[in-house]
Order: sequence, then C-alpha cells, then structure tokens
Amino acid sequence: MTVNSVIKDYNEVISSRRSVRVYDPAVKISREEMTEILEEATLAPSSVNLQPWRFLVIDSPEGKATLEELAPGNLNQVKTSSAVIAVFGDMNAFDNADDIMSSSVERGFLPQEVKEQVMANYTTLFGRMSPETFREMILIDSGLVSMQFMLSARAHGYDTNPIGGYDKSRIAEAFGMDKERYVPVMLISIGKAAKEARKTTRLPIDRVAQWK
Repeated sequence: MTVNSVIKDYNEVISSRRSVRVYDPAVKISREEMTEILEEATLAPSSVNLQPWRFLVIDSPEGKATLEELAPGNLNQVKTSSAVIAVFGDMNAFDNADDIMSSSVERGFLPQEVKEQVMANYTTLFGRMSPETFREMILIDSGLVSMQFMLSARAHGYDTNPIGGYDKSRIAEAFGMDKERYVPVMLISIGKAAKEARKTTRLPIDRVAQWK
C-alpha cells in the first residue's frame, strides 16, 4: 500500500463521516466486531497513557428502554441504531496505572527501573491533583477516544452520531454504575444509516487558524 493510497483511504473515512439520526433497525453489530471497533478506538492517546475511558454498550431492548427515558430528545437514534455507546471517564483511573506500566515492562517497552521512577513521580503528581483538575483531564481524554471510535466505526462501514442531550445526572445509576466514580462524557449511536445524512459545511481555515 502506497502513502497516497493510505491518505486516500483516510480522507474517505473522515469525509464520509456524518451525524446520522435515523438507522436501519434490522442491522445488528456482532459483539466480536464491536469489540474490534472499541479496541481500535482505544489506540487514542491519553494523559500519561492512563486510558480513563469506560464504555457501556447499550444494545438490548431492556437497555434501550432505560436509555429512552434519559434521552427523550434523541429517540430516533436510540430506537433505530444497532447500539448506543455511553462513554464515561473513570475518576479511579489511576488505580490502573501500575498494571498499565507493568504490561509495558513485560512487553519490553519500558525498563523496570524507569517504570518504578515514573510510577513514583505519577503517584506524587496525581496525589496532589484536585478532583476538578483530574475530572477535566479525563473528559479531554474520553473526548479523544470518542472521536476515534466514530472514525473506526466509519472505517467498518457504520454511521454514528455523538449525543450530548441526555440526563447525565442519572445515567450512571440507571445502569447500576457509581455516579461519583463514572463521569458521563457523551452517547454515541452506531448503525447503518436508513437515509443519506445531510451534508454540512465548515468554516475556512483562515477563520479558525493563525500562524505566528
């Protein structure tokens, strides 16, 4: 595969992504393929590789019925999509730091002595960090993985729509999750578009970027 073909494939993915609100309800996504899409999404970067994102895949009739009450303004997406992914940020994400770094040591990506020093530095850093600052950090990281999920879904031939209009104060508890620990980021519906989505325009780069 040439560089030009890679760029062409990438351009096709990003230019064909649309925010789709009505899906073909007959289309189902297997757990195996959904896992593959999620795995590709989690290649996104995160602060000190903490990977604070957590996903709730809502694809059962019972799960969707619960979600309908929380997202009444987005019923089309909830009812017709193959699934809705609820993305959360984990306030306890640092609990996994040692496991993540140990895995890097085991695979030869990081020397043990470096891991120990870095872990000590991060323990001090995050021990001093306020909950508000940590929350802001994991929201940014979870936003990155959300965008990567939508692009990965498009590469698999599926359509998506990011949704912010839902009851964030109740969604964690509604699905049996600790609302103090899991911070809601967004919902992402996924499936096959039932009709072509409306195209949109973007501001020109000279309106949104500057060089110094």
